[in-house]
Amino acid sequence: MDLDWRSVREDYTVFADAAVLALNKPSGISVTGERHDTDLVELAQAAGTQLYPVHRIDKVTSGLVLLALDLAAHGPLTRQFNNQTARKAYLAIVSGADLPDHGEIDLPLSVGRKNRVRIAAPREAITREGDRWFVDEADLLPVKNYPSRTLFSTVARHGDQALLALRPVTGRRHQIRVQLAWIGHPILGDPLFDRTAAFARTHLHSWRLGLDAAWLTPPVLDLEATPGPDFWEPFTSDPDESARLLHTAAQLMSA
Repeated sequence: MDLDWRSVREDYTVFADAAVLALNKPSGISVTGERHDTDLVELAQAAGTQLYPVHRIDKVTSGLVLLALDLAAHGPLTRQFNNQTARKAYLAIVSGADLPDHGEIDLPLSVGRKNRVRIAAPREAITREGDRWFVDEADLLPVKNYPSRTLFSTVARHGDQALLALRPVTGRRHQIRVQLAWIGHPILGDPLFDRTAAFARTHLHSWRLGLDAAWLTPPVLDLEATPGPDFWEPFTSDPDESARLLHTAAQLMSA
């Protein structure tokens, strides 16, 4: 993807002040550490702007990413992610419409072969009771595991697909993508888990982010990034319908 930093700032900025910059990142752009393509941090640095990522979202994920411009703001913000006090919400379109209206995925993660994230138990050990998926402690693999919990609401169903609003309580690498795939509902277009090759992008979007921000009045940073038309393609091409779905998701998240 051919980008310049000025265009990125103009086209994707959600919020900016002297301390932070929040972008509505398109799918297909890395935040930092990209080995083969230019990432946001490198792009900004080449234009004379130093960015300090507060958190990361995957290259294939679109939506909110928060970057500090001031190191004094970076530490307090990153600590909120580390302490799991950052308020996050995502949107995803998944395969399979047979999900409950509300659910909890409480499945610890581990790192397997080739540094791939996986559930820290055999797939057949995953149990569903009511609206909760979990594994018994006795079934955990003898490796280091990371407790990982995601809450979700089903916003709408369309054929054999579902639109979910998700709240990751923890913030592990690939958490939402791995957990949904292992319970049988992979995100459409996910290169790790969707083998259909039917979708041009991964339909996962970093939608909302809330953090304490001492330099603001009131001292709260509440951000929201509206998904672009490419996110909604499996569901609708009608902007009014996508706005209605987003409104429904917002109601469910505030319930």
